[in-house]
Amino acid sequence: MPRLVGGMLTALAATIMTLIIPIVLQGAVDGPIADGHIPLIVWACAGVLLLGALEALFVFLRRAFVLGPATKVEYEIRQEFYQRLQRLPVAFHDRWQSGQLLSRMMQDISLVRRWLVFGVIMLVVNLLTVVIGTLLLFRWHWALGTAFIVISVPLWFFGYRFEQRYGTLTRQSQDRAGDLATSVEESVHGIRVLKAFGRGKHALAKFTRQADSLRGIEMRKAREVGLLWFWLESVPMLAFGVCLLLGIWLATLGQLTVGELFAFFAMATALRWPLDSLGFLFSFLMDARTATDRIFEVFDEQDTIADPEHPATIGQPRGELAFRGVRFRYQDARAGERDLLDGIDLVLRPGETMALVGLTGSGKTTLTTLPARLYDVTGGRVELDGVDVRDLTLTELRRHIAMAFEDATLFSATVRENVLLGRDDLDIHSPQAQAVLDEALQTAQAQFAYELPEGVDTTVGEEGLSLSGGQRQRLALARAVAAAPTVMVLDDPLSALDVDTEALVEAALRRVLAATTALIVAHRSSTVALADRVALLEDGRITAVGTHTELLHSSEHYRYVISSLQDEDQRVRTTEVNL
Repeated sequence: MPRLVGGMLTALAATIMTLIIPIVLQGAVDGPIADGHIPLIVWACAGVLLLGALEALFVFLRRAFVLGPATKVEYEIRQEFYQRLQRLPVAFHDRWQSGQLLSRMMQDISLVRRWLVFGVIMLVVNLLTVVIGTLLLFRWHWALGTAFIVISVPLWFFGYRFEQRYGTLTRQSQDRAGDLATSVEESVHGIRVLKAFGRGKHALAKFTRQADSLRGIEMRKAREVGLLWFWLESVPMLAFGVCLLLGIWLATLGQLTVGELFAFFAMATALRWPLDSLGFLFSFLMDARTATDRIFEVFDEQDTIADPEHPATIGQPRGELAFRGVRFRYQDARAGERDLLDGIDLVLRPGETMALVGLTGSGKTTLTTLPARLYDVTGGRVELDGVDVRDLTLTELRRHIAMAFEDATLFSATVRENVLLGRDDLDIHSPQAQAVLDEALQTAQAQFAYELPEGVDTTVGEEGLSLSGGQRQRLALARAVAAAPTVMVLDDPLSALDVDTEALVEAALRRVLAATTALIVAHRSSTVALADRVALLEDGRITAVGTHTELLHSSEHYRYVISSLQDEDQRVRTTEVNL
């Protein structure tokens, strides 16, 4: 803040130098120039030159003062914004388009920085310059100053009108830019689908409509800015013309000297840039204000999944995971609609592997998001070793629980960094981390990583799209194994694997899961074989729990679900044979 104040003071000092020059010129014209005194003329010129040099120095100091603090502010806001995005719950990201967040992170924060570096300082200084300079116009003759002010009054009306219209257009423009960024991101991520189905022209047509809408708003903004510039150019020129005629008349009456008239117009000319800049600065102000509003829309979002005020702790974890009367519904669920999870009661004993089966839409994947608090229950409680997961800090909770999703997400980083993502307690290049990495890759049958161009230090590319679906899924499974959790939650982690690889992974997982509590969503009958017990989820409720054999004998719905899984398995195997 002190350096920003210093930047404003040096900018004001530069303006003062500019305003002193007309006064010096008046003395020079009425004195040594009128008298033909050459030495004094030289000194007057030297004085004007010195004032110009001081003005340039103060402009340089202004930039030197403000550039460092402003870039630091931009850095800190961007850091805080990213941290906020990381902390906000998954429900927030379900509602917000990634392009909208990206445009706020990059464009809006940069715009705020530019406003701090240049806009706010120049707006304050130029407004002060206009006020001070206009008052100085009365120094030479009250009639000239009055004429200049009266003719310039309409500028304030046009400025107010501009602010009202331009602010609305700016918000629309920035929101459209966010939508456009989302479309680009979706098209890039889905480029394989677009090409496979020949929908490139369809995507282009959608993009063109959105780009045309943004262009239309930008054209309206340009028209508003152009109209303001018209008045900012024409009104001062009209004032100049009127004041010139009035000044010549006053000079002929002997009420004004040539030097005073010359100084008046030198001062009026010095006010031209501050007056002209007001249009740009007001539009800049509207853009910055809208950008700030958009940034704070994210900061003002409530973090509903946060650490408790008085957190509990788990001493020596045992790994008992319990769902007690769990109910859940998404925020956008209609009033009166039944809960997606409608009273779940299920207990996983320490070290037990529980398979969760059910038809599509029964709530299996949703249930797996609750132990690690990706979402919070809307009723009941999820317990880890008898402690409500909401009473634990997120750091401790997620140290005990690891997840692997069916849709395997990898980051644009090395295989090593992706697999050891959950091991912040290790130096990933240490021998101990290498041992953990080797064991995790072996368990997930992901030894292909060693054969990549740079081995496990090969960068897999954005979202791991340089790898096959099965390879990505195996690395995601290795990441869960490497975390060495007390409880492992796996959402159909083997769906993209061929039958032979799946059998090898299952054999290795049996060793890993022998000492780990595991909840596994099963979409293939072979995955059920991993489990000690099976839980049947039907319409948001657990309707049966037991071994695979017990449920085959006791539950007709379970037999139907298993037969559906076996039919799917058969289709997969047939496809693999044909290939």
